Amino acid sequence: MEEMITQKYLDELTYQIIGAAIEVHKALGPGLLESVYHKCMKEELKLRKLRFASEILTPLKYKGIELNTDLRCDLFVENCIAIELKSIDLLAPIHDAQILTYMRLLNCPKGILINFNCVNLFKEGQKTFVNNLFRVLKEK
Repeated sequence: MEEMITQKYLDELTYQIIGAAIEVHKALGPGLLESVYHKCMKEELKLRKLRFASEILTPLKYKGIELNTDLRCDLFVENCIAIELKSIDLLAPIHDAQILTYMRLLNCPKGILINFNCVNLFKEGQKTFVNNLFRVLKEK
């Protein structure tokens, strides 16, 4: 039986993940390689006792055949939120498409795109996406 995820749970988890990213950004600032932020995010998620997988191979089916494409989602938290990390000057539409694709392929309800190369991570360094195809249990 598939476990239902509530909107409240997703919102609280999103808050924790963005808080972890802000903590990493506050400690390191902008200007480092993505791999450095990735390692620090993993440590911060561990400190917050969040379950996650790092750089998981993302399955891709083409015409019913599963292909090994080496697509890797940076972080997949609590089996329901995909996270794509960047450390670049400007996010482009292709980065939105990338996180949306990971969300679809992993069948997850939410995704967060985080760019550590900014002055204020909360205001300009993160974008949250919702997968409308995923059923989320609404609280009454």
